[in-house]
Amino acid sequence: MEQRRLGDKQSEWNGFGRVDFEVAGRPCWVVVPKVAAPGRPWIWRTEFFGHEPQADLALLSRGWHVVYLDTKNMYGAPKAIALMEKFYAHMTKERRLAKRVVLEGFSRGGLYAFNYAVAHPQQVAALYLDAPVLDIRSWPGKKPESKEWRECLAVYGLTEEMVAGFKGGPLDNVAGVAKARVPILSVCGGADKTVPLAENTAVLETRYRELGGLIEVIVKDGGDHHPHSLKDPAPIVNFLVKHAQF
Repeated sequence: MEQRRLGDKQSEWNGFGRVDFEVAGRPCWVVVPKVAAPGRPWIWRTEFFGHEPQADLALLSRGWHVVYLDTKNMYGAPKAIALMEKFYAHMTKERRLAKRVVLEGFSRGGLYAFNYAVAHPQQVAALYLDAPVLDIRSWPGKKPESKEWRECLAVYGLTEEMVAGFKGGPLDNVAGVAKARVPILSVCGGADKTVPLAENTAVLETRYRELGGLIEVIVKDGGDHHPHSLKDPAPIVNFLVKHAQF
């Protein structure tokens, strides 16, 4: 039974109870399983909550909690990580979820998920990355006139001239995550034109394996950036249930 707190707003999401609240002034929520699994495992969708939710729903059915914190348009920058730290503290201390969490990064959500793992590898049970952005030069950097690129530069405090030497992205900081033995699953389209596999997950896979890390990559032959996830989420769920270190 989940304890209600002042300010909590109750609703329903796909047949499960949802609780909305705020942390550090940011909207956030938790979707609650019918019966929590031992240890109270949880998965944190870092962006695009509710999009292709089949893995989340399967994990809810297994007793996992599913959570989200609104850090839109912050591209996994240090300011976003600081908010995520406050949310993690709230979820583990006040809502009594497990001390480690699976971070689920869809598209640009990969920046948040991996950068949080870089900052706090001991808090991360596993990473599930789905067509993830792992280098801002790949996306949104290849669209220099876009609103997203201007937002990204601003939140990182970068100028165009500084980008070439930028070392604050996931692919620059793989070693600590590998040393902490964080398992990684990445699901990607083999023909992703928006977030190219060769510039993102393929680079991560090579570096992570060289460092002795556990990484599994599922490539959808001919697949573009969409649709995310897998129609049958069993390979995702099975990987997380087997390898996540709560």
